Amino acid sequence: MIQVLTPILLFLIFFVFWKVYKHQKTKINLPPGSFGWPFLGETLALLRAGWDSEPERFVRERIKKHGSPLVFKTSLFGDRFAVLCGPAGNKFLFCNENKLVASWWPVPVRKLFGKSLLTIRGDEAKWMRKMLLSYLGPDAFATHYAVTMDVVTRRHIDVHWRGKEEVNVFQTVKLYAFELACRLFMNLDDPNHIAKLGSLFNIFLKGIIELPIDVPGTRFYSSKKAAAAIRIELKKLIKARKLELKEGKASSSQDLLSHLLTSPDENGMFLTEEEIVDNILLLLFAGHDTSALSITLLMKTLGEHSDVYDKVLKEQLEISKTKEAWESLKWEDIQKMKYSWSVICEVMRLNPPVIGTYREALVDIDYAGYTIPKGWKLHWSAVSTQRDEANFEDVTRFDPSRFEGAGPTPFTFVPFGGGPRMCLGKEFARLEVLAFLHNIVTNFKWDLLIPDEKIEYDPMATPAKGLPIRLHPHQV
Repeated sequence: MIQVLTPILLFLIFFVFWKVYKHQKTKINLPPGSFGWPFLGETLALLRAGWDSEPERFVRERIKKHGSPLVFKTSLFGDRFAVLCGPAGNKFLFCNENKLVASWWPVPVRKLFGKSLLTIRGDEAKWMRKMLLSYLGPDAFATHYAVTMDVVTRRHIDVHWRGKEEVNVFQTVKLYAFELACRLFMNLDDPNHIAKLGSLFNIFLKGIIELPIDVPGTRFYSSKKAAAAIRIELKKLIKARKLELKEGKASSSQDLLSHLLTSPDENGMFLTEEEIVDNILLLLFAGHDTSALSITLLMKTLGEHSDVYDKVLKEQLEISKTKEAWESLKWEDIQKMKYSWSVICEVMRLNPPVIGTYREALVDIDYAGYTIPKGWKLHWSAVSTQRDEANFEDVTRFDPSRFEGAGPTPFTFVPFGGGPRMCLGKEFARLEVLAFLHNIVTNFKWDLLIPDEKIEYDPMATPAKGLPIRLHPHQV
């Protein structure tokens, strides 16, 4: 009798608890939406929209389907998500960092970047950001970086562009951006060493936004192997630099690597070797692809709009007239490139290199009449906001004048994010792209060999064939 009653009793207990749980769950007014397939959720739909050159499609289709223009729920990368839409969503997330939300990234990013500024939170992140700003803030650029960037840019153009009839822009500019990052952050200028690291980075980048399937043959698996190899190379550089510092052959202020090795926090604690490696890896990533993509898309745009090219060239020639041919660009020259920067901003509006990022709910959040439970992940999309007709009139038209005067409405143009987690490398990227632009347009005009080349987001905006062009040197 007891043997018969026991399973019945267990069933009744389970049934009661299930009813109570279901009742409590129905009391939570979750945002509308769908979690999609088990584990996969709607991840493939998100990735497919990028592969089809329409990354904003994922958000737009769900806004239309679920009838909620401010927020909807979904499942991505194995987690439950609330996607906050438009400038209101951007403002909410940026203004509530470390209060209601905190930075979060999918498993592949956390595993690949380790304990870096990208993945840490709270006071630890604030201190790391402050230390890195010593070498990535405007003061550093004003005193040192502008001249170095111009020198590296001129050398790169002389080696890889001058005398060439055709160039694959993305592949060539990646060499430039990575060389520049290695030079400025680690004082590394050996071409063979840079090329070795660069080839590993090309593999590493492909696994950043992927399903974390860690088996041979997957992009995530290959990315992990490449990341491990990069870390080995960086640890060799750290070991050599420690010896140079000890012997007085290097200074604590010569570059970012020395700065990280010799700067303690307020408690006198130094970064571990692994933490330094993780943060150098992050900054090399930022200098390797995001800036290279911005430059590539800029050159694509100038090849498509000859009137814009002519205005940019005119502005850059006016700056050249005030300098001797041998004289490098200075910080003051960069500040004069107002129209050129408006052009770059419009390029990033239409094709932001990074389409958006992620947060985690620290508490239950009431938003737009719905409840987003604690622990849920949140996603904001730069590309869907910046390609929305509600935020930009005639949204697909290329128009740099949008950035004149007061510029776009706040929180509608967010290629660098916002709030306490705004991209640390914003000023670095601005200087890098403008220094390259000055040198390339004053030397060449170009034709696009594939005029309607497709832009794929995999995971960042990349011309499918790398943007091959035909160069036309200016007549001296």
